[in-house]
Amino acid sequence: MTPLTAQQLAHFETFGYLGFPGLLADRAAAIQDAFDAVWATHGGGHNGQPHDGTARSVTVQFLDQSEYLSTLLDDHRIHDIATSLLGDDFNYMGSDGNFYVGDTKWHSDSYGGRGGPRHIKIAFYLDPLTRDTGALRVIPGSHRLGDPYADQLERETKDSDTLWGIPGSQVPAQALETVAGDVLVFNHDTKHSAWGGSKRRRMFTMNCCQRYPADKLDHLRSYIGHAARFFIDRTYADAILRTATPERMVHLEQVLANEDHLPELSRQRRAEMAEPSRG
Repeated sequence: MTPLTAQQLAHFETFGYLGFPGLLADRAAAIQDAFDAVWATHGGGHNGQPHDGTARSVTVQFLDQSEYLSTLLDDHRIHDIATSLLGDDFNYMGSDGNFYVGDTKWHSDSYGGRGGPRHIKIAFYLDPLTRDTGALRVIPGSHRLGDPYADQLERETKDSDTLWGIPGSQVPAQALETVAGDVLVFNHDTKHSAWGGSKRRRMFTMNCCQRYPADKLDHLRSYIGHAARFFIDRTYADAILRTATPERMVHLEQVLANEDHLPELSRQRRAEMAEPSRG
C-alpha cells in the first residue's frame, strides 16, 4: 500500500472513517494465533480469569506484549495509513485486546476531550461480523465538531429512545461488515456502536494520534493518565520496546517522555477499584 489517495483522505475528513477490505489477509492467520497466545498468558479473559461471556474482557498493552503483533506498527500498510492521517511523527498511544459481549452502545473514544490533535483507532476484527452480529457501525460525519448535526448527535445519541423514539440499534448508521484480514480506521470523535453480537467477539485496536505541540502536553498527560484505570504503570509493554527500531521509536518517544505520573495514578485506582476497567 502507498499513502492514502486524495479521495480516501476526503472520505475520512467528511465521514470520519475508512475501511480496507483484505488489507492484511496475508497475515490474518498469524494475527489470530498471536491474539489467542496473548490471551492465554492472561488466563483467557479479564483480570486473569477465563472469559465467561457475561461481560466484555479487555487487556491493554495488547499489541505490545507480542513481538509479532508489535510489527503491525511497522507494517508499511498500517504505517502509511497512520502517516497519511496524522503525519510522519505520529504517536502510537497503545492498544487493547477484547472479547466483546452483546451490544456496544453509541459512544465516542475521546478520553482526552473532543477536539485537539487528531486521534484515530485502527481496528482489527478477527471473526466474520455482519450488521446484525456485532459489526462496527458508525454515524458518518459525527466527528465534525462545531457542525450543528455532529453537536446534536453528541448531545442526544445516548437518549435515542426518548428523543427520537427509536432504540440505539435503529439509529441511522453505516455498518462496516468484516472478515479476518480487514482493517477499519475511524476518528476517535466518530460515534460508533455494535449490535447483536455474540459473547466472544475477538477484536483488537491500535490507537494513534498526531504529535502533541509543546503547549498541549498537559492534554497529552491527561490522556495518558486515563490508562490508570487499567492498573498499568507505563503505557507500553516490554516486547514493543525491546524490538523497537529507530523508526518505531519515533512513534513511542513523546509518550515515554510524558508518562511519569501514571504509576501514582494507577496506585490510586487500585485502591479504589475492585478490578481493572473493562473499557
